[in-house]
Order: sequence, then C-alpha cells, then structure tokens
Amino acid sequence: MDSDGTQDARSTQAGPVPRPAGPPDVPRTPPRPDRAPGVPPVPAQAPRSPSTVAGWLDAARPAARPGIWRYGHQPPKQEPERLAPVTVAGMVIPLLLAVGVWSLWSSGAFPYKGALLRMFTPNEWWYELTLVPRPVEGWEVGRPAEHALLLADGIFFGTLVLAVGVLGSWRAIVRHYMNRMPAPVRVLASAGLALVTLSFVFPDAFPVVGWAPAPVVHPLLSLTVLITDSYELMASPLFTNTLYTVVTLLVLWPFARLGDWWPYVRTLLAPRGPAAVAPDAPHRPRSQWPALRDAGQHEPADLLTAEVAGGRMNDVDCARVEHAFVTARRTAALGSFRDTVLSQGGAAWTHPSGARDVPHRRARHDLLARQVRIGRWVEQEHAPQPYHGAGAAVGPDVLGTSLLAVGPSGSGKTRTLVEPVTEALALQALTGGCAVVAVSAAGSPLGTDDAFDVIVRIGDASSVHDLDPYAESEDPDEAAEILAEALAGDLDTGGAQGAATALAQLLGPFRAVHGRFPGLSELRDLLEGEERALTPLREALAASGDDVMRRELDARARQTGTPGDVGRALADRLALLDRPVFAGFFGRGGPGRPFSLRAIAHHPLRVRIDLPPHGHEEAGRLITRLVLAQFHAVVRAGGRAHFAGLVLDDATGTVTAESVRRIQRLRAQNAGVLLALRTIGDVPEALHGPLYGAVGCRMAFCGVTTWDGSRFAQAWGTEWVETTEVARHTVFADQPMTRFIHAVRKRLTGKDVTTEAVTSRRVERERWSASELAHAVPPGHAVLSLTTVEGEHAPPMLVDLRG
Repeated sequence: MDSDGTQDARSTQAGPVPRPAGPPDVPRTPPRPDRAPGVPPVPAQAPRSPSTVAGWLDAARPAARPGIWRYGHQPPKQEPERLAPVTVAGMVIPLLLAVGVWSLWSSGAFPYKGALLRMFTPNEWWYELTLVPRPVEGWEVGRPAEHALLLADGIFFGTLVLAVGVLGSWRAIVRHYMNRMPAPVRVLASAGLALVTLSFVFPDAFPVVGWAPAPVVHPLLSLTVLITDSYELMASPLFTNTLYTVVTLLVLWPFARLGDWWPYVRTLLAPRGPAAVAPDAPHRPRSQWPALRDAGQHEPADLLTAEVAGGRMNDVDCARVEHAFVTARRTAALGSFRDTVLSQGGAAWTHPSGARDVPHRRARHDLLARQVRIGRWVEQEHAPQPYHGAGAAVGPDVLGTSLLAVGPSGSGKTRTLVEPVTEALALQALTGGCAVVAVSAAGSPLGTDDAFDVIVRIGDASSVHDLDPYAESEDPDEAAEILAEALAGDLDTGGAQGAATALAQLLGPFRAVHGRFPGLSELRDLLEGEERALTPLREALAASGDDVMRRELDARARQTGTPGDVGRALADRLALLDRPVFAGFFGRGGPGRPFSLRAIAHHPLRVRIDLPPHGHEEAGRLITRLVLAQFHAVVRAGGRAHFAGLVLDDATGTVTAESVRRIQRLRAQNAGVLLALRTIGDVPEALHGPLYGAVGCRMAFCGVTTWDGSRFAQAWGTEWVETTEVARHTVFADQPMTRFIHAVRKRLTGKDVTTEAVTSRRVERERWSASELAHAVPPGHAVLSLTTVEGEHAPPMLVDLRG
C-alpha cells in the first residue's frame, strides 16, 4: 500500500454481469484511411447485441423524480380524464330548459306583446298609421312597436344564452376536450366552432344552411332606432357594416381565447434561424456508443462495441469508460482518450487496485444512473402517482445532501440501507466517480475485504494499515481543530473551542522543534503538564530563538491545573486511546502503515475502518468523531471531481454542534454523510432540530418510538388535505302526525330518526404523525424522504425494503 491509499491488483470473483476476459479479440479487416487497423466496420443499422451488458446499456432510463429506480422504470400511464355523468347532465338539462322556454316565448305564451304595444301606441290611430320605411341592406325598418318587440326578443334570448353558459357545464366540457388537443388542432377546432356559431348569427352569409337567424343583430338595430328615433343613420351602409363587424368580432373572441389563436400565430411568425439539416443517420442503441461517434471517435466506438458484444466488458467497465470520455471531452483530451481505448480496450482506466468489480454483490445497481435499489415504494395516500409501485433507489444525487436513518436494533438499517449504499459507492469508486469511507460498528464489518482498497482495523494487531490522527495536516491550527472535535466535540461549544486553542498551543511548539506532531502518549504528557515533557521542549525553543512558539507553550503551562482548564479533560479522553490494545496505532510505530484520510480527496479510494471490539465503546465513539472531523477537513479541498461519501454504521455520540454545521456545507463540496442511529436520543437534545434541518434525507425505520417519531413529524411538517365530516342529529317533530310516524319508524327499526349534516373542508395535517411512525409502519418497511443537491424533493413515503 502506498501513501496515497492504492494497492496492487487482486483477484475478483464472478458477479451478476459478464466478467472481463483476456485481451480484445478483434477480427482483422483491410485497413481504411478513416478507420484504425484491425477494427471491424459497423453496419449502417447496428444490430442489438445479445449480451447481458448490451441489454443493460440499451435499457431505457427515463428522467424520474428523486428516489425512483430509473433502470427499467416505466412511468405510469395517465388515464384520460373522464367526464362525470352529472357534468353531461349539467350540459343537457339547461339546454333543454332553455329551448323549451324560448319556444313558449316565441309562441306568445308570455303576455308581453300587448304591454309593449300599449307603451309605444298611446293612440290607436297612430298605431294604424303606416310609416314608410327606408331601405337598409338586408333589413327593413318597421314601426316603433316592431322595434320594441325585436329588442325584447333579443334581450330574452341573450338572457337564456347567458344562463345556459353560466349555470350549465358547457365551459368545463369544452375545456376538457380542447386541452387534450395539440395547438394546431385546437386552433382548427375552435375556428370550426366559430363558423358554426356565425352561421346561426348570419345565416345569409352561408347559403347552404336554411335555418332562421338567431335574434342578435336585428335587436341591436332596433335598439339604435329606439334611442336615436332617426332613420338617417339606419340607412347608412357604413353603420350596418360596422355593426356586423362588431358582432362578428364578439362571436370570434371567445373562440380565439379557447383555441389559443394568438400564441399560435406568434409561434408561426417567430423569427427562425437557419436550421442545420442533420444527415439521415440510423438510430443507434447505447451499446454502440453513439456519444463517441457524435464526437468523431469512430475507431474507439467500434472497438468498444466489439468488446461489449463479445462479453469482455461488464457494467463497471462501461461506466468507467463513459466517465473517462466525459472527462476527456471536458478537458479537451479526446486524442489521449482515443489512444488509450485503442491500446487497452475495455480495460482502459482500470482502478489502481486492478479490480473491475466487487465480489458477491448483494444489491441491484445501475452504474449509468449511479443508483442502488433499496426497495419498492408502497402505494398509499402519502405517495404521489409516479411513485406507485416504482422501485426505490438512492445515489450521490441524494446522498450529497446527507441521510439520517433512525431505527432500533433489528429493524434492518445495516442490511437494507448501509450495506447496499456502501456497496454502491464502492462500485462507483471503481468507475472513478466516487470515494467512500465506511466506518463499521464493532463486530460487524461492512462488506467483504476484497471490496475495499484500505482496511484499518483499530485494535487488531494484524491490521495492515494505521490511521493518522492528524490526517497528514501540516497546519497546527487545523490539526488541533480536528483533534479537539474528536476529543471534546460532545462538550459544550465553549469547551470545544477552548480545547482547540489548548491543543494548538502544544502542537505548534512541538512541530517547530521535532518537525512532526506528537504521538498520543506524548500529547497526553504535555496536556497533563509533565515537566519531563515540557522542559526539554521549552529549552529547545529557547535555543532556536522561536519566541512566538515559546510564548504559546508558556501560555499553555500557565493554564495547566487552573480551574476550568480543558487540558485535564483532553488528557482523560486521550487516555481512552492510550491503552495497551491501541499500542501500535495512531502513529505510534506499529506494524501497520499509516493511512491518511486526505487521500480520498485525490483518489477514488474504497476505505473501511473497523472500530475496536466490544469493551471499548467510548474509544469507538472518539474514533468515529475523529474520522468525521477528518472527513469534513479533507473534502473542503477544491479541485475534486469525484463524489466523497462517508458511511457511519453507528453514529452514536458522533453528532456535535460543529459537525452539524459542517454537514450543511457538504452538499456544496460534492460530498455527503450517511448517519445511522438506534434512537435520536443518542444525540444531545439541543442538536435534534439542527440535525434534522442539516440533512436533506430522513429515514424512519419500523419500531421507532413516539419520541423519535415526533422529531420526524416536526421535520416533515404538514400538508393541506380535504376532509369530510358527517354529523347526525336526532329529528324532533312538532306535529302530532309526524311524531306518530317517527314513533312507528323507531319501533320498526330500533333507531331514532336522524338527519345527516356533511361538511367538507381543507385542513392542515401532519404528513406522518408520531403515532403512525411508531405503530403503522410494518416490519421490513421504513418512511423515507429525499432531497437532491439541485433542490428537488420527494415527500416522506412508505418504502418496502424487502421488495
């Protein structure tokens, strides 16, 4: 193992996909100027490869909401909205009533004509007088009484049309069918409806129709006559044409709104640039590497196509090559990409460990979508329609916001969540897109040893690697901050800050003299104020003339033993790690080679840290906090393109005020943490709210208590729902006959006569209550909410971890 965490190649075992074999066996073909020698030609329509990897590559992966297993996912078909019978009845019944009322009105059933005639004919002789009408285009001006009758007909007709349109369901029905049409069809349909309506208003303009005109235009002309009492204006063709134009526009306006004429016209008239005519190229599946061909890399694409078809590449190889191609295109290094593929084939850019798969996969993975399937979303009221029956999956897109999982022992946290996520990150590390650090609980390692590059077994003399407590830091202040978070992070904020200051006052002078940081035993002696440790250090600083560091050491010496000195607490915590079982660890010259967590910032490493065995639980918590603090420190370094993930199988006593603040910043640093807890009580109560707010993904397993459930309920908030309340009231009769009937009914049925009052309203309700989380989650299930680094949300839903 080198200092950067890499190691030699090791053998791998068979996985669920075809394993890589020997070198590519490419058939020989005559060389061509546009193709490398030995690369087979690709037919015009590339056939689908029968290999398993080709089928996996060519599978559809539709864009889905967060948490949906995209591999093989088929979005549910939206059933067409159907009109309820009551909606159709609401269209037909008002229309029939309006037709009946208009028939009665036209037949003179309503006594309106006599009243209008008496209003406009005070003397019978004036009514008998025949006025000579002046000719108007298409209409003859009659007596004032006739104008009044026409106006009354028009007003009544307009009232009926308005009543049918407002009281009936015409608008809902027309909008239902129009919204299902594309824009050109919608415009055409609305134009047809407008022509039909105009044929009723102006039947003379449509010689084919033979029905009577609707009483629309003539009442408007009559209204003008009655108001102006002049035929000069009526005889003008300009007036009648203007009136016809206004009526036509009024008829067309609602249909233009219904068919979206104006947006469609703007789309047609929008300026268009010169469209590039693409050549008629056949559609190629993903197993034919179309992205490489589009970039002009035909020779590498042909070679990789033969590799996939021959079963010499697995899913890790395909994802690794695609990742390398994306990187090469971003850095303008396609020439180097081409040479590497042509020389190494599907084995190009193999992980430094030489592994091209992990042995004994336990979960289903899709490395192209960077997802691991953990279960199936359950169809229930809390789940939106796209999640019904879909697979549940997680990946770096949601792990980048960090995930908090809470569940008692035996609920399946490790088996159904921690192990699949660790395996997925280990696989993605082989593709060059991820680095993973997994901290196993005592006695339960995560995954097999062959799935990791570096394994640190704290307290095990056979461990090949040791953990550097300072993470190869060269800054005394940074090293003091890391170590203070591990030793005193669970204390109050003032104690943690004071601990960092006290450690910096010792680490700086020691490094200035010795060129390294002290071991844990040496640091413990310095914290306890041992003169045999302080005196040589002070003399060396005085001899070197480093007055700054000497003042730092003297300030620490003056505080030693004073009330409130944090050095005593730090020394006691260090005593937990300064035990015989840890004699060869933490940089004290043991057989294990030192490993720094800073290596994951530069290499896609797979690291597993096994905590000490039972009996050293408090030391295990210190080590876990140390790893978490180092992880936060190393991922802050810029220039890292791969995702960095930290998995804590048991985060008891790990969460501190400082770590919560740093977790919130991980999503901007392309990193994330998975925290597994037995109960939220393992976290200080003051940090419950900040912790739930810092993580973007929350998971409550079956068996959580109502106290733990209340925290999840508060974090998930409320939603608006429709509720229906039915109240039954006893009917008390006042009349003798009614009381007699009620008495007979009660005698026959045995129940009082009641009436029901139904109330529907919108109320704000918790998405998941504490009682539901504690008692309504079945075994093997959990409630999970997700948030991506882009800000997309998936509401808390029930997931079947066995599906």
